[in-house]
Amino acid sequence: MATLGPPLRTFRGLLRELRYTKGEAGRSYQEMAAYQYLKEAFRVHRVTSEKLCRAQHDLHFQAATYLCLLRSVRKHLALHQEYHSGGERSAEEVAGLVGLKLPHQPGGKGWEP
Repeated sequence: MATLGPPLRTFRGLLRELRYTKGEAGRSYQEMAAYQYLKEAFRVHRVTSEKLCRAQHDLHFQAATYLCLLRSVRKHLALHQEYHSGGERSAEEVAGLVGLKLPHQPGGKGWEP
């Protein structure tokens, strides 16, 4: 199994992904309920010198999994928008991509290189 890395790195990664999300108009990510929940969950489950929090590993694993999901969804949406946002191309655009000229009149000579 791969190591998770420090919990602080996971927490910062989750906060970075929250910043990427579009919250309600005019609100910062720190006012979002997800931010408040994450902050409180990481605060409650941190290891102190008095106790060893067994649930910290479980929380960290769930947080790392959720971070992976958020990053993957964001990257998927960016790729989808890049490659599927243009719609269909016209015949003239496709011919221009390969360097061909389309005949302008129905009785034309056909394709010209």
